[in-house]
Amino acid sequence: MDSEKLAKLVGYSPYHFSRIFYKHTGYTVMDYVLKRKLQFALHELVNGKKILPIALDYGFETHSGFTKAFKKCFGSPPSLYKQHCPKSLPQKLDLMSLHQKSTGGIVMQPKIMKRRAFSVAGKLFEFNRENVIYTRDAPAYWKQEGLTDGSVERFLYKSLSPKKHGEYCINLSSAHDEGKFNYLFAVDYDGDISLPEGLTTFQIPDATYAVFRTPLVEVDQFAYSIEGTWRYILEDWFPQSSYEVDEACFDFEYYDEHCHYWDFEKIFMEIHIPIKERG
Repeated sequence: MDSEKLAKLVGYSPYHFSRIFYKHTGYTVMDYVLKRKLQFALHELVNGKKILPIALDYGFETHSGFTKAFKKCFGSPPSLYKQHCPKSLPQKLDLMSLHQKSTGGIVMQPKIMKRRAFSVAGKLFEFNRENVIYTRDAPAYWKQEGLTDGSVERFLYKSLSPKKHGEYCINLSSAHDEGKFNYLFAVDYDGDISLPEGLTTFQIPDATYAVFRTPLVEVDQFAYSIEGTWRYILEDWFPQSSYEVDEACFDFEYYDEHCHYWDFEKIFMEIHIPIKERG
């Protein structure tokens, strides 16, 4: 079904329907339809069906045509992506709810990835704040606290020389730290360089993560997109998934070069949440 037929079903002109649809989802009509089709095709792929029958079932004429569209949508070929995809069906989307959360219309499943323990080092900020236990309770907190002048980031890269670019924002508070909020702004740390005074090291344990990307937005909407994505994860994704948060591990926000608004017109970051199968 094309966009003109969809517009007729809801009583709009094709132009008005397309404009309203893009405003609420962040996608053109047919781009959204394609991405949803590929989501369901991925579900069948993960559950053992061969690529060619899937391609034909979803309107692709060839194996290569399906693979090309899939790679363009997900950023990797089907053979690789299926290793990191949830086995459950793609969730039914409530577009009004997504719009209210300012997520721009998330249609992608998160990647499910196992990650071995790794060490980070950075600047620990301590605030007086109640009812904050997890990173997800205070999304983009460092942005709201005026830490965006780049001085901390520049100091970490100069002092620690991490092998890859990327910053972690991790809440190290526990349920026992009442009224106190410890937030670590860190980069990768391999221990080869002596730790400068005033910095803190921390090891993040082995875990399986659900990795979510925030929608592409302009910089003035970045913090809102992070908050909205956290709400989507907790209010929509987890209740419908077969997973629960692994409370023995740590969730974190991850910011790499894709959030550099001076390099990109639209930016995004990642939210990594430790998960386990629901008991």
